[in-house]
Amino acid sequence: MSSQLIKELNQLLSDYHIYYQNTRGFHWNIKGNNFFQLHAKFEELYTEALTVIDEIGERILTIGGRPLHTFDDYKSTSKLKVYKDVSVDKEIVAALIEQLEGLVKQENIVKELAAKTGDSETEDMMIALINGQQKNVWMLTAWMGQEVEQ
Repeated sequence: MSSQLIKELNQLLSDYHIYYQNTRGFHWNIKGNNFFQLHAKFEELYTEALTVIDEIGERILTIGGRPLHTFDDYKSTSKLKVYKDVSVDKEIVAALIEQLEGLVKQENIVKELAAKTGDSETEDMMIALINGQQKNVWMLTAWMGQEVEQ
């Protein structure tokens, strides 16, 4: 299998780990009138991310690669920002939208590369992830009272 595809999947794996940890922190630190609503939504998002992390790691192994597996690797490889001590609902939701858009961008890179290398299984996996993340962006953008940018 393509070493470039494995590299891009490891990039996505790192991004998901940072997204997971950020979302976990948002879940713990959210304050204000929207606490109950967002606390539950963030738990849903980080639980989903944990499943995706496992699927990406296993896909890397399936195609002959080795998944990154240390926090140092994730932090040095990820293109996503690490958030700390954010507790304001709109700031958190804006950060999540930014993070999800970053995931979609990397998923599209992996999808295109998988298509070029004839790896339809990885391509299908990315299509499903993109659909889910775009839906999350739409929901969070609607919560912010905004329209999704085309």
